[in-house]
Amino acid sequence: MASNKGLREGYSTGSCAAAAAKAAAMRALGLPCPESVEITTPEERKFTLPVVGYGDGCCGVIKDAGDDPDSTGGILIKAAVELSPEPGAVTFLAGEGVGTVTLPGLKIAVGEPAINPVPRAMIERAVREVIGARGAKVTISAPLGREVAKRTFNPRLGIVGGISILGTSGRVKPMNEAALLESLTLELNTHAAEGRRAVAVAFAGTGEEALRKAYGIKNRAVVQCGNYIGHLLDESARLGLERLLIGGHPGKLLKVAAGSFNTHNRTGGGAKEALCAQAAIAGASADTVKALYECPTTEEAMRLVREEGLDFLWKILARITAKRCEERAFGDIKSAVAFIDNGGNILGATDDAPAFAEEIRDGK
Repeated sequence: MASNKGLREGYSTGSCAAAAAKAAAMRALGLPCPESVEITTPEERKFTLPVVGYGDGCCGVIKDAGDDPDSTGGILIKAAVELSPEPGAVTFLAGEGVGTVTLPGLKIAVGEPAINPVPRAMIERAVREVIGARGAKVTISAPLGREVAKRTFNPRLGIVGGISILGTSGRVKPMNEAALLESLTLELNTHAAEGRRAVAVAFAGTGEEALRKAYGIKNRAVVQCGNYIGHLLDESARLGLERLLIGGHPGKLLKVAAGSFNTHNRTGGGAKEALCAQAAIAGASADTVKALYECPTTEEAMRLVREEGLDFLWKILARITAKRCEERAFGDIKSAVAFIDNGGNILGATDDAPAFAEEIRDGK
């Protein structure tokens, strides 16, 4: 399948599970495993997926993620179907490598297999095409799922034991930003559902490690927002969170101080301008401001700030960044901000950052 960007689309784990389950339903009726099956997506598109049969009665589909760098691309999704002789519901079980939900706030209830609502509907529709109104237990498994899940959001979402079976369209769209934003919203919702009113925010893994070291946060209340700090602020306010401790490297936070709420290099700019403006306001010489502006990297600018005795700028910039974040959330979120280097050293922070960190550590 080609997308409108010229990249090849793939199949979601939900589509793969539906195809595997349809083939497994045929085997449950005593039919041979077909070489391929046709499924219908929520968009009423017809997909034909190749299927492999196994001696244990399962059928499987190798996920083709197209040109998307999907962590689940290339893995095997298997299904087994146990039929009831009577009419009844189609129920779902998590087999090897498929996760189980352990936290509230997701689309699936705690204790249920991590098979999202749309894939459940797709699987049931595919199975019903074979078995009619009979009841059935459908077990979905992914033999490599436990290992693959370590490279997904699942550990942060409280989904244990493996991957999730996902998809809203049945397709995988290359570099799907919407999926990343949805994952961020889901993670925030798990914290809100647990009753938290304050969480810590880092931009990525290195930043999270530094933030935890700086403030001694050991629980799960740290959210990685990637480049999407604006989306995080919007969704935090919508979900009823009240306080955020936003910690990060100057390379990211200076962009927010400049008013950029998507910090990707293609869209987020203004970092050096924000630093140089505050240096000039603070009385730094024209030569120093020029040297700061010409620094090829943020690390070099940080070194120059230190050498010129301008370390106080980080606290000023933290206040400016916090104000930007609160304005973005229309005052519904109180933001504490800390500029932190990669070693976990606090360069400068708003006065309320320690109190926010204490609240987050205590899990309030």
